[in-house]
Order: sequence, then structure tokens, then C-alpha cells
Amino acid sequence: MNLSNVPQYLKNKWIATILVFLIWMMFFDRNSVINQFELISAIKDLNEKEVFYNEEFHSDSTELRILRNDTAALEKFAREKYLMKKDNEDVFVFVEDD
Repeated sequence: MNLSNVPQYLKNKWIATILVFLIWMMFFDRNSVINQFELISAIKDLNEKEVFYNEEFHSDSTELRILRNDTAALEKFAREKYLMKKDNEDVFVFVEDD
């Protein structure tokens, strides 16, 4: 085996061991650098979803509080969302075509 073409720093067993270890940790290990970046990205996405759902929760809680206390708002909500009507009324639903 001809070692004359190998750089001097690779001939040192400690340097070679450290290089093999680093390569192993970066690409092959379960906790590799690539997996860590994927996990960080997933955590970022989950944090964004958490913020979105917290905002939705607060807006829905506010709307629920209004609907529980205001009968006119409750009637308006029922008419708009569930197409409820009084006995002497007709409901017309307009659907926009794309």
C-alpha cells in the first residue's frame, strides 16, 4: 500500500478518527445534521400552526361570547350560516360560479 500520495494530516490516526467520526455524525447517524435541520424546520412549522390556532381560538371565543349574550347577533348568525328562516319568509341562496 503506497501512502506517499496521502496528505500528511490524514496519516495521523487521531485526525483520521475525528474525520470518520464527523462524517458519520453528519450523514449516517440517526441524529445527523440533515435530520436536525429537518426537525428544526418541523418545529418552526408547528410553532406557526400554534400561533394560527391560538388566534382562531381567541376569535372564536369572542364570537361565542357575543352569540351567547346578544340574541340579534345569534339570529343573524343562524340566518347566514345555517340558512334558518322564520315561517313567513323565503330564503334565496345565490351561488357564484367560478
